[in-house]
Amino acid sequence: MPYQPPTALPANLLNDVELQRALRRHDFGAVFRIARSRAGIPYARIADECDIKPIRVGEVARGKGRITSFAKVVAISDALRVPGHMVGLSPRPWEDSGTPGNENAPENGPTVRRRTVLQAASTAGLAAALPALHGPTTPLHVTNSYVDGLRRRTARLRRLDEILGGGDTYRVYLGEYQATKSLLRDATFTPSSRRKLVALLAEQAQQAGWAAFDGGRQADAESLYDESKTAALEAEDSDLHGNALAFLAYQTPDPQIAVEIAASGCEALSAGSPSGVRALLHERLAWACAVAGQASRTERALNAAQAALEERPAGEPQPDWAAWVDETELNIMTGRCWTELRRPFRAVPVLIRALDQYEDHHARDKALYLSWLADSYLAAGEVEEAAAVTGRALNLASGVASVRPRQRLAPVLRELHQYRNVGAVQNVLQAAGA
Repeated sequence: MPYQPPTALPANLLNDVELQRALRRHDFGAVFRIARSRAGIPYARIADECDIKPIRVGEVARGKGRITSFAKVVAISDALRVPGHMVGLSPRPWEDSGTPGNENAPENGPTVRRRTVLQAASTAGLAAALPALHGPTTPLHVTNSYVDGLRRRTARLRRLDEILGGGDTYRVYLGEYQATKSLLRDATFTPSSRRKLVALLAEQAQQAGWAAFDGGRQADAESLYDESKTAALEAEDSDLHGNALAFLAYQTPDPQIAVEIAASGCEALSAGSPSGVRALLHERLAWACAVAGQASRTERALNAAQAALEERPAGEPQPDWAAWVDETELNIMTGRCWTELRRPFRAVPVLIRALDQYEDHHARDKALYLSWLADSYLAAGEVEEAAAVTGRALNLASGVASVRPRQRLAPVLRELHQYRNVGAVQNVLQAAGA
């Protein structure tokens, strides 16, 4: 029988409303108090199992400070064996009154109503729809077919990212990642099934890292990408290893180092790498090169990505984490790169063509891509067009649980401010302020 830590909470306590609220808030002080008062688990035992100093557990339980470290959150959650505890809505500081750029948000306006709907979906609907991986049906011996089922589940959950931002999905994806880590620790395997599950862990770490990045949790994202890289190497999955490097490059602040990391990701590709994976890693290298101002290398990387898509054999299977890469996505990246390199006359046509293929329900992504179009219009001197596109992006970004649209639109709005006497610009600046 798998080892069960002595701090595992009794099943009846996991349904306690107060405990569930505390877990959703990551209020581990309340969790510690409930564990001791209702389950008789002493603070010393919690400290031992969660790798926290006993004095720290007592302080947190008394309301002195909070547990905010990603590593500690994972350790505590694993030790307490709380199934599905990560399901919920992350804090959305960009929508709170008092947040820069949103000082006048109406208390009952559409943004707040949208948040209420999403919170209900996240804390109730998703919690009901996503039963925990650990429970009575969790096998003691994990087979390849069981891992295949978990991979299909991960693929289904990835679809949430198409319509929700990282602030809404982070806890869902992190919960899946934590459950897989626990399964690896507790179950038994064949060499094949263990390798497959470790590869799935690498994939889930990347998905959780992406949601963390999108929701403004940069340190958590980097930690998860590093975990993914380690797991991919253990699983001997060179494609996932390359993608972990590409993700790390994407948020590396030094452009030259980012290029080196992204190039290492491409070097991890093998002769058997699917065309979608090759296209994805080359387009991420192109972006790193564009940010670094390396125009010729950007173009070579974009050409390599295009060649990979054109050479795709009919019916070639693609991993789900790369299956979304197609001509439209490559055109978007091409337009972004040329915008970054200040080549608006190359960027605008390709961005317009690609954005015509995007539905508005992909609100976060479309808002982001419109920001690059607005940026290129400004570089070309088309102020009214830039204002119109910025207005569309602001409307789409409203209520989206992602920090990135606002981050991208902020410099565009600052640039537009010098044209504030133009009517179209006045309107969009007023909308941005409200």
